[in-house]
Amino acid sequence: MTCKTTLTAMAMIAALTAPALAQSTSTLDTVKERGRLICGSSQGTPGFGAPDDNGYWRGLDVETCRAVAVAVLDDKDAVDFVPLSGQQRIPALQTGEIDMLPRTLTWTLQRDANGINFTSPNYYEFTGFMMPKSLGITSVEDMAGASVCVQTGSTTEVVVNDVSTKNDLDLQPVVFDNTTAGRQAFFSGRCDALITDAGALASVRATMADNPDDYVIFPATPYMDALTPAVRHGDDQWLDIVTWSIQAMIAAEAFGLTSENIDDYLDSDDPRIRRFLGTDPGNGAALGLSDDFAYRIVKSVGNYAEVYDRNVGMDSPLKLERGYNALFNDGGLMFPLAFQ
Repeated sequence: MTCKTTLTAMAMIAALTAPALAQSTSTLDTVKERGRLICGSSQGTPGFGAPDDNGYWRGLDVETCRAVAVAVLDDKDAVDFVPLSGQQRIPALQTGEIDMLPRTLTWTLQRDANGINFTSPNYYEFTGFMMPKSLGITSVEDMAGASVCVQTGSTTEVVVNDVSTKNDLDLQPVVFDNTTAGRQAFFSGRCDALITDAGALASVRATMADNPDDYVIFPATPYMDALTPAVRHGDDQWLDIVTWSIQAMIAAEAFGLTSENIDDYLDSDDPRIRRFLGTDPGNGAALGLSDDFAYRIVKSVGNYAEVYDRNVGMDSPLKLERGYNALFNDGGLMFPLAFQ
């Protein structure tokens, strides 16, 4: 597995060639010819995207990429991960340096309207603050004058300003263009608070704090965010492929299909399951893929519950409840679309 940690040369080439590629070659053809899928990743957020001790990338967002690699290349490991800061991630996608961006990206109107297309949410979360318990602060209203470590190029910059203005708090942003630097600054005491998605805060607390119990996480706003992998504007086929690869994991959970039992359903007489598995043809061909693409995703990567549990849920160090990431019929927001 190749971990690309520098962007300069590749970005220059991509910026020169992307317009021509967009006109002459689809992303699907490019990925097939290359034999590798290139995904933007975090700079290290265990549970969502980070290399393990052996350099193998793991996490909820990472496995989203692996699902697409299975759909297109029939190999979950045919992926290169490019660590990107908040400021780098969207330009890297727009210039063609990466094929898709699953890096904890919030779906917003202005992002959607300016050069990228969002696919299907793979995680719902609120934006949160983390602060030392010793400060005795557990709600936004008590944060007057607090300094906040924030990553540039992220929606959290806007949230800090909105929260400060709405509650007359005079919050003091301390801005970093590197995720790790901002987190280290918080734990060294340079900032009173750290702001990002609550799931990422849980990851940071679990993996970077000397004593995780010394820190409290609470909502910055009452609103939820849809963290959604994105692709470039202008390639509808690729948008559909990434969207339905994510949907395959969600639908599989709804059908009760897992990586362990899916072969038992290959002879199912349920028309919906037969279409999903590709035993009744048509779905894969509509995307330019083989009809069994969803079957292969579930067999190789798992359904959404399996991916969630092992990366951020009860089978992981983070042990995050499903909450809003449960299926709709369990009170969550994950809703499978129709495979027909």
